[in-house]
Amino acid sequence: MSILHEGLVQLGLENAVLEEKMDAYIRTLQEYNAKFDLINTDDYDQIAIRHILDSLSGVSEIHRLVQKRVFAREKNILLADIGSGAGLPGIPLAAAFPEYPFVLVERMTKRVDFLRHCAEVLQLKNVTVEENQAERLAQKRFDIAAFRAFRPLEKKMTKVLLRILKDGGYLAAYKAKREKITAEMNALPVIPNYEVIPLSVPFLTENVLSASGEKSEEERERNLVVINKAN
Repeated sequence: MSILHEGLVQLGLENAVLEEKMDAYIRTLQEYNAKFDLINTDDYDQIAIRHILDSLSGVSEIHRLVQKRVFAREKNILLADIGSGAGLPGIPLAAAFPEYPFVLVERMTKRVDFLRHCAEVLQLKNVTVEENQAERLAQKRFDIAAFRAFRPLEKKMTKVLLRILKDGGYLAAYKAKREKITAEMNALPVIPNYEVIPLSVPFLTENVLSASGEKSEEERERNLVVINKAN
């Protein structure tokens, strides 16, 4: 049983179509990684764990946010991956939610070309790739804007990201340690309405040293920071 398959099972996402698309995505990343400088590993299992399963670990929470928008009678729900880069988390999320349209926003032309190629290879009919910067996006456009390995949530960028959300929309930021998240939020002039949801990424571990100096592995901390834009 592969790491990818077992990870999807652990996340409650056992689905032959999704697994097939994520396998094709990993192989496409491996093929084009050197040319487009996309991610920091070419190892299949490491890509599956650190990028695919990591992105998909937020599926249940993203679904919860989508349902809130549906409950609020928001029509034509639109999701975005801001600063998509290699397509993370946008491509895995779009594959997991084929019923909702996703816009992958990326400013670098060569990566835009890669993302369009991925959408074609994976037959993601719900994906649009847009060559743009967050600062230039239209206001009140998206219901949910996700991002991963983008920028720190400092004053200017938080303002930009909230501006592109519809009233009542959500930012969903994949982050690491809770104490760093708290420091980021507290550094803002006005602390937004946010929650930190712990994520569990199958097989994602890090090496740590005990008080005695012994090396061991423990689960790496991952969180989803959800910020709600007030109506």
